[in-house]
Amino acid sequence: MGSIFRSADAFGISEIILAGYTPTPPRPEINKTAIGAEEFVNWRYIEQAEQALRELKNEGYYVVGLEQTDNGTDLPDFQADLHEKICIVLGSEVSGIDDELLHLVDEFVAIPQYGRKHSLNVSVAAGVVLYAMLEKLWSQ
Repeated sequence: MGSIFRSADAFGISEIILAGYTPTPPRPEINKTAIGAEEFVNWRYIEQAEQALRELKNEGYYVVGLEQTDNGTDLPDFQADLHEKICIVLGSEVSGIDDELLHLVDEFVAIPQYGRKHSLNVSVAAGVVLYAMLEKLWSQ
C-alpha cells in the first residue's frame, strides 16, 4: 500500500479508497514505503467495496477494473479522455477483483505483458496504469 500511496501522490490522484482487508495507515510497513505520501493523499477506509463503487457510480465516476479478461481493453487502447472522472479498481495480487464487484465495473483494462508469467505486483501495476492514463490526458 505504501507504494500505491507514493504513486498516487506522484500523479496527483485525488483519493484512495481502501476496502475489506486492505491495510490502512498508520502502519510501519506502509509508512516506511510511502515515505510520507500517506499524509498528502486523501484516503478513506470503507468496509464494503461494493458500497464505495455504488456511491462513486452515482457521483458520475466511470469504473475501470485493472484485470486480465477475455473481453477487456488493452491499456494503450483505453480512451481515458472520454471520461471526466475515473475510478480504478485494483484487486488482490492473488485472486484479482472480487467476483461481487465485477458487475459494477464499466470497463476492464489490462496491461499488455509479453513475458511468461503475465503477472505484476499490484503496486507496480497501479503505477503503470496511472502513468499510462495520465499520459493520455496530458497529451490532449
